[in-house]
Formats: sequence, structure tokens, C-alpha cells
Amino acid sequence: MVINRCTPLDTIVEFGSGDGSPVINCLTKTNFSGSIHGYELKASACELAMSRIRQYQLKKHYIVDNKCFFKHFLDTVNGSVDYLISNPPYLPAPDRDLYMPSLHGGMDGSAISRKLLTLDCQNVLLMISAYSNPVETVEHAHAHGYQIVDFTISPLKFGYYSCEPKVKQAIANLRNQRKAFYSPNIYFLAGVLFKKKHPCQLDLSTEFLKVMTVL
Repeated sequence: MVINRCTPLDTIVEFGSGDGSPVINCLTKTNFSGSIHGYELKASACELAMSRIRQYQLKKHYIVDNKCFFKHFLDTVNGSVDYLISNPPYLPAPDRDLYMPSLHGGMDGSAISRKLLTLDCQNVLLMISAYSNPVETVEHAHAHGYQIVDFTISPLKFGYYSCEPKVKQAIANLRNQRKAFYSPNIYFLAGVLFKKKHPCQLDLSTEFLKVMTVL
């Protein structure tokens, strides 16, 4: 959604690069001539990402820094970001004492997503889970001047981390509050492209939420 829309001059920044797999997989399948600057707090993941970037000879198009995104990204891009991309942590839980603490997304799973939507980037691509308060996340995006211009949705089975008892209970509590939507077998994970509102631009928020809240 981003690579096919942006120009080589657009500034693309990534929050939470991990081992770089999603971006690397995309770059190896396209003729993208721009560059993406990622940030990853975990040193081992950053080292793996840079190793894979060298392996695929993508250093001109992708770099990952072992730095805190929120402290450094505006300095790197001189205060202007055209596209922000992220698969942010979205596990809901009362605290970070989890099997994988880095996946904690706050009480309702949407805390990091909401924070990213306050940074005033022109375009924001986020992965959003149907069990992590998607309705209020979209409302938060609207309040910060965004609308949804594109999205893709995939069904996923609950995995090891989302089945941790503390997380599972938090998801169930959210469902009772109509803030989580899922079936016994699957939940939906969506890639959502938010763009600053424009009067000539079609907003797909209603369609997106109809699908995400159907279960």
C-alpha cells in the first residue's frame, strides 16, 4: 500500500523494524527506488535486520537503527515524515509482565497505535487487530485529522502470545465492552493506511469497521 503510492523523494520511517522481514520481502518484489529508515529497540533484532539487508544488497533502500523511535525519528528526517509504517505491539494486558513484554499494547492493545497517530505524519500504515479496540482507534485517528484510504484484512488463529491467560482474559473483558471482536477460532488483523483528511478523498472507515466488527 505504501510502496505503490509513494515517490522516491518521500520520507518513509518505520517504527519497530524487528528482523526487517516485512520490508525486505516487499523490497525484493518491487522496483522501489526510495529509502526506508527503521528503528528497532532490540539490539539482536536490529543486528539480524542489518545482516539480512546486506544479504539482499538493500543498503541503499533500507536502514535500521538500534534507537528509540520516539526520541530520534524527527531528528533523522528533519521534522518531516511522509509515511510512517508499523506493526505496533497490540496485545492487551494490565501490565508488561507477559511471555513477550515487547508485544504489550496497553490495557486495550491500542496504546502504541494511538501514540503513532498523534505524530502528525501525512500517511500512517498500521497493523490493527480486531481484538484491540479497533473502533476507538479509528475514532482517535479521525480526531487527529485522518481518514482511511486503503486497507487489507486477513484472518488469523490465536497464537502462543495471544493465548497467554492474562492476555486472553483481557481480550475477553474487551469483548464484553464491545471493544474486541473475534470468533472462537480466528480474529482479523488488518493493514490500514490512514491519510490526512482531504475533501476530495474517499474515507473507507465505515467499510473497514463493518468488516472488523463482524465476528
